Formats: sequence, structure tokens, C-alpha cells
Amino acid sequence: MTQRTKKLVSFAVTLGLAAAIALPAVTFAQSDELSADDVGITAIEESGLKLSGGDVRQTAARLINVALGFLGIVAVIIVLIGGFKYMLSGGSEEKTAEARKLIISGIIGLAIILSAWAITTFVLSRLIEATSE
Repeated sequence: MTQRTKKLVSFAVTLGLAAAIALPAVTFAQSDELSADDVGITAIEESGLKLSGGDVRQTAARLINVALGFLGIVAVIIVLIGGFKYMLSGGSEEKTAEARKLIISGIIGLAIILSAWAITTFVLSRLIEATSE
């Protein structure tokens, strides 16, 4: 980096930090207290959306299922990348070994994710069954 570029970058960083420090004080300077209309709560209530109408345990179960589904997708992508690397290795021992490691890691990750899903499904279903009326 040249000296001029360094000065420009340091100026931009300083300006960004100053803005990050000063902007919250400027945005909340209009009033001392926020009302429900200021943050849009009444608009959400009038729209009919049910954001907090469910049971906390069921909401936690849904969040866990979504997170595990996302991790499953990531593990499958890792296996696919390993497969493509294996196909494109051209017989090179180093490239095929790296591809095999990726495939094995992806399969182990899938096994861990599936077992975590089974355990959480079992525990949460028993918890909901035991605590429901």
C-alpha cells in the first residue's frame, strides 16, 4: 500500500467510527420515550400476524429443526464438493485424498446432525407430552 492509500483508509475508518458513535445519539434525540406507534407494534398487531401466539417449547422445537435442516444442507454441500473434487482430481493422489477427507467429513457431519435431530425430537416430544395438560 502506498502512503496515500494508507491515509485514505485510516480516514475512512476514523469517519466510520465517528459515525457509529454519533448516529445513535442523533437518532434518539427527538424524544425521551418511544411509543408503540414509533416502532410499529400497533401496525403489526393490526395486520393479524401471530408472532408470539405459540407455545415456547414448540417454538424452540421449530427453531432447532430449522437449524438442523440448515446444517444438513451444509453437510450435503460438503459431500458434493468432495465428490466434484474427486471427479476432477485426475488421478492425483493428493487431490483424491483431500476429496476423500471431504466426503468422509460430510458423511460424519450428516450422521451427527441426524442423531442430534433424533435426540432433540425425542426429548422435546417427551417434554411436551409430560408438561401438557
